[in-house]
Amino acid sequence: MLQFCLRIVVLSYLLMLSVFAVAQEGSVATGVADRQTVVANTVTRPPFSMEENGAHVGFSMDLLRALAERLDWELEIQRQDGFTAMLDGVSAGQADVAAANISITAVREETLDFSQPIFESGLSIMVSNEDRTQPNLLRALVSWDLAAAIGLAFLVLFCGGMLMWVFERKAQPYFDRPLNEAWFPSFWWALNLVVNGGFEERVPRSAFGRIFAVLLVLSSLFVVSVFVAKITAVMTVNAITGSVQGVSDLYGKRVGTVDASTAAGFLGRREIDFIGYDGLEQLIAGFEAGEVRLVVFDAPILDHYIREGGHATGHIVGNRFMTEYYGLAFVEDSSLVEPTNRALLEMQEDGSYDQLYRKWFGARR
Repeated sequence: MLQFCLRIVVLSYLLMLSVFAVAQEGSVATGVADRQTVVANTVTRPPFSMEENGAHVGFSMDLLRALAERLDWELEIQRQDGFTAMLDGVSAGQADVAAANISITAVREETLDFSQPIFESGLSIMVSNEDRTQPNLLRALVSWDLAAAIGLAFLVLFCGGMLMWVFERKAQPYFDRPLNEAWFPSFWWALNLVVNGGFEERVPRSAFGRIFAVLLVLSSLFVVSVFVAKITAVMTVNAITGSVQGVSDLYGKRVGTVDASTAAGFLGRREIDFIGYDGLEQLIAGFEAGEVRLVVFDAPILDHYIREGGHATGHIVGNRFMTEYYGLAFVEDSSLVEPTNRALLEMQEDGSYDQLYRKWFGARR
């Protein structure tokens, strides 16, 4: 009887353990099933999104993971080849959200929903170091404008000297020589007339020669003033201030940016010609190869490029312009937008956003 009771007790205990284990497994399985899978598109844009050793890293990637932890998302990241493919995948419903350096614009808002801003940005101008290291004085002296001014001055002096030879060749010995020997002495006489006031012993003797000499001296005052003004302008612009200091200096220059970007839209509205590249990698490759001498693009992207070694190729000039804000892009009418915005506000209030910002960009400006 006692053995029978012991068997009943042992069997009951084992049955309870089995039920408890099954309940625990069910609870874990239910918890995993309750987590929402969120597919995120991204594109390589250092320091916001990049791939290192097979892992997705960057400011936007860290922010996305922090949101996933707060909102209990099962995050699945898909890296796309281009910016347009990243956004098109979201608008087509192939992904739930896109994260990188995505500017919030009215055009994009037509097909996407955005979170509240996650980053304040703007545009910058990057100039090739060749423009800075090339001697500015030499660059000014060999400019086409200065060469044209010098050529015009020489042409005026040569023509003036030859006309004086026509008028004076029978009136004084200095001009009494054949044409093939007279061109340089005649040019030399005109040059000295303009620069030194002429030679006293070679004062024109014919009536036409004297009239022409007076006209040549008076007109030379105008020629010299234009010549000096042209040299001053070229030297001031090219040798002192440099070739590019801001947006107004971009006209007529070899400017590059990424097609369909906010920078491309800005240049188009300003009617500034530019060379458009398919992506950031192609733009940087074109800049390093000398295809373009200037790049207009997102300021934090260019700052990161300079900081990570690009200072050997280019430098930033002027101040940031056209302030813009980055956000997370969602499928239109997505139920994820509202909880994401609440989580972003919580991160700003508890300091976790500032901590993430300092990790990638240092102290906030």
